[in-house]
Amino acid sequence: MHFTSEQRLDGGLLERAFTLGDVPGILWTPESATASSPAPLVLLGHPGGLRGMYPRLAARARRCAADGFAAAAVELPWSGDRPRSDTAEQVRADLRRVLAAGERPGEDLVDRLVLPVVEAAAPEWRAALDALLALPGVGGPVGYSGGIVSLGVRLAAVEPRIAAAVLFAGSFVPRSVFDEARRVTIPLHLLLQWDDEGNDRQSALDLFDAFGSPEKALNANMGGHTGVPAWAGEDAARFLARHLGGER
Repeated sequence: MHFTSEQRLDGGLLERAFTLGDVPGILWTPESATASSPAPLVLLGHPGGLRGMYPRLAARARRCAADGFAAAAVELPWSGDRPRSDTAEQVRADLRRVLAAGERPGEDLVDRLVLPVVEAAAPEWRAALDALLALPGVGGPVGYSGGIVSLGVRLAAVEPRIAAAVLFAGSFVPRSVFDEARRVTIPLHLLLQWDDEGNDRQSALDLFDAFGSPEKALNANMGGHTGVPAWAGEDAARFLARHLGGER
């Protein structure tokens, strides 16, 4: 891991950009984090490039810091400043064409859109976790929050260091991901926007039902994709604080 920049944000929050191989990322650590008292880590999932998502990621990192957590995000494959994939660009074009026609994407298109990202990104996020937990001031337990729900399912299923997860049912879900969800046993908090124009509500409800976690909560709110109420975010933060040992 190579740090490329750092700055202090309000409240003493330290923000450091890094690269891990050719994967860019950002780490935020609260002022309270020290080598003798490391902060639990929350991995901040997101749907695309770090630069475009930065305002929202920084706001989420500040909320994590208020609970005594470090937070980190890495750039997804073929997004942001990373090299593009002709195959991925073609699939995205196919999706735009289907949606512009007022149709729902079929299972084959959803598989081609989502599964390659999950297959490529999950090992990168796990490698980032290796490097982040080796840093002074950063420790476990680890939480995962937001982003592409299928990637969150994969990480929750295969990464034993993740103790709890907040998932956002706002993206297309391949059928194979439901099988992975049955292997997830950690505490889960699933956010669902009831009128999300880009989400299949029944698919989201079926995914919630598929999770094998004995402790899981569904937080459903009226409104579209970007209409998540502030209190729903606070509920998600309290969920992570309860399971990661934060300050709330």
